[in-house]
This record gives sequence, C-alpha cells and structure tokens, in this order.
Amino acid sequence: MSTLLEEKDAIRDVLSEYCFCLDGGLHAEMAALFTPDGVWETAFGSGHGRDGIKELLSRIGRPSGAEPRAVHLVGNIVIKIDGDRATVRSNWVEPQNSRRGPVIEAAGAYYDDMVKLNGQWLFKHRRIDRFVADTRGPHLK
Repeated sequence: MSTLLEEKDAIRDVLSEYCFCLDGGLHAEMAALFTPDGVWETAFGSGHGRDGIKELLSRIGRPSGAEPRAVHLVGNIVIKIDGDRATVRSNWVEPQNSRRGPVIEAAGAYYDDMVKLNGQWLFKHRRIDRFVADTRGPHLK
C-alpha cells in the first residue's frame, strides 16, 4: 500500500507528464492521461473523452517540432486525496520564444479532479483558467 506522500508524488508526475506531452505535440499520449470519459476544459473549447481531447488538441495544440517553442511550467500544487479520488489546484505559466526574446505567452490555474484507475492516477476533469495572456497573436510580434 502506498503512503500519502507516494500518492501525491505519483499525481505530480501526471501533472508534469501532461506538460511534456502538450509541449511536445504528443496528442495521443496527453489524452491517455485522462480517463476514457475525461473532460479537458480550456479557454479554446472542451474535449470530452480521449478522442474528443485529441480532436481539440489537433485544432489548438502545437504539433511536434512547432516554432516558436514554448514550455508549460507548473507550481503551487495543492493535492487533496480521498481514497482513489483527488482534487488538485495549481498554477501554470507558459514562457515562449519570440522575435523580441523570451516572453510569457500565458499563465493561469489548473483545477483538477483525478481518479486512480488500475493503479494509475488520471484526470477525470481538468479545467484551465487562463487569466494571463498575450493578445498579440501566435508569434508574439
């Protein structure tokens, strides 16, 4: 049986893997971090189920090798576990390269409901609050 700290560490790994998949254009791998009926709620629409999440990613996500490069960073993580369920609140920031040097493209908060299925923590519902955003467009002129 895992300790509370081991469970929290496993959840933090999922939060980090999400960022690596999102930034690397790994759409199927990112969708696999959700339950089969999971919901990904973004500022650009919602994806329902793994196929719906992949479809939304194909429209709004960066493809692998896309320029300019960006990275999602997660911090201020608060995890509350109740058996095989967890609620997670965290902040994120997305620095990105631009023609004028590094800039913060966006930042906000993640609000997650997670469940442990077959020994693995997965997102049941991830809501993204994007309250800091650069409005100049994708290449940040």
